[in-house]
Amino acid sequence: MRMRRLALLAAAVLCSGGAARAPVDLLIRGGTVFTGSAAPFVGDVAVSGDRIRAVGRRLAVPARRTIDARGMIVAPGFIDPHTHAGDQLASDDPRVRLIPGFLMQGVTTAFIGNDGNGAPEVEAVLGGAARKPVGINYAAYVGLGPVRERVLGEADRAPTATELARMRLLVAGAMCQGALGFSTGLFYAPQNFATTGEVVALAREAARRGGVYDSHIRDESSYTIGLAAAVDEAIAVGRAARLPVNISHIKALGVDVHGQAPAIIARVEAARRAGQRVTADQYPWSASGTKLVAALVPRWAQDGGRAALLRRLADPALADRLRRDMTENMRRRGGAASLLITEGPQKGRTLADLAQARGGDAVTAALAVIRVADPAVASFNQTEADIAAFMRRPWVMTGSDASPGHPRAYGSFARKYADYVVARKVIPLRDFVERSTSLAADSFGLAGRGRLKPGAFADIVVFDPERYAARATYEQPTLLAAGMRTVVVNGVVALHDGALTGAAAGRALAHAPPPGTCP
Repeated sequence: MRMRRLALLAAAVLCSGGAARAPVDLLIRGGTVFTGSAAPFVGDVAVSGDRIRAVGRRLAVPARRTIDARGMIVAPGFIDPHTHAGDQLASDDPRVRLIPGFLMQGVTTAFIGNDGNGAPEVEAVLGGAARKPVGINYAAYVGLGPVRERVLGEADRAPTATELARMRLLVAGAMCQGALGFSTGLFYAPQNFATTGEVVALAREAARRGGVYDSHIRDESSYTIGLAAAVDEAIAVGRAARLPVNISHIKALGVDVHGQAPAIIARVEAARRAGQRVTADQYPWSASGTKLVAALVPRWAQDGGRAALLRRLADPALADRLRRDMTENMRRRGGAASLLITEGPQKGRTLADLAQARGGDAVTAALAVIRVADPAVASFNQTEADIAAFMRRPWVMTGSDASPGHPRAYGSFARKYADYVVARKVIPLRDFVERSTSLAADSFGLAGRGRLKPGAFADIVVFDPERYAARATYEQPTLLAAGMRTVVVNGVVALHDGALTGAAAGRALAHAPPPGTCP
């Protein structure tokens, strides 16, 4: 409370004019300021060290450096709650660790370990920033995938009581090392072999230590239990384990569930009215990104991992069943032309292209690819009506699900602004800013992030409202976004006049468990 009073006093002094005073390090002058929680105004943001010192209409303060933001939008640094940037953040190449694709969009904080992929060694993951400086802030989840594989391998079976206790210890230990929460990817083998009860038992370890539950739900389509039941399961986990729930990259995937967005929204909002904390993130693209095996191969064929899968592919007794199930999975995703391979020798070709080139059917073409590798694919499976319906909800934040080969890694925030704010007018600019900043900060407990206010960390973006847009496409997914003028990370200018400065000012953001919950 005392620090807050001092910060407010400093802001008042800075706005008052009068006698000379110590200069601030950085003054962003004359932009249209969106604070993340208040109506926009034309004004200034002053920064000293790694903190915002003042925000106001006409700050009377000397500055060591002034950035002219007239005609620009000034906002908090964007927070991406769902990425797959862990390898980039741990890269030996300092240029890769800057994460240019994020900085050029204004993303200053990202989460990793999503979809149940977070390793239990969270202390080492977070400690990487001290050994190898990074360009953005990041937080990390502990994931069901590594936890389950450490104890059960890739088998389709339930854990024994002893095994479940070991898994719980792994989650608890990761939370005590600073994990943000517990993440699952229940669509993917071997995670989808876990029952709801197993997930609840592990989520309780995160709940005891103030974490959240983030889930790529069991079914976004009609593969197994269906979209509606999968959303219900995520909500049920949160209710039983008593922790906040975030539904990863919310969508209605595939022809069988197109148009179901209003019904899914109603389910989530019923839980929220009942007092549960339920949110979601969303990327603004009609194509999802996944692996070819996950998209097409039935779960029974994945039991035991890739080696077991390849044995089943070679078994003539299973051929008819396998082809029948793969044909059905291809249908629900919109057909062979809707699956674009985004890595490997067939990059840039759809399964329909490959089938035509081979003179055969699409399932045969897919099996030929899978026998060699399991490439990433862009799967065109959503409707604009569903995308817009989810986007309008106040509990749906911006996310990228950034992964290689998909333009969402380089353009999600910029595309949402240019396409859904400016061109299609699905949401207003203020909503875009707040769904990309303060909503995420509040939902995940990122203290001092997500708002422009005195005392907050100085994560700030300045972008040109006429030029800010994605350039990445499905054909050229690594094109950097346009129109971002300045990005400040923890008070350090990381991007200026649209060019990276080379500064690596990012920090690892460790979650602090409540006192008494860790050894």
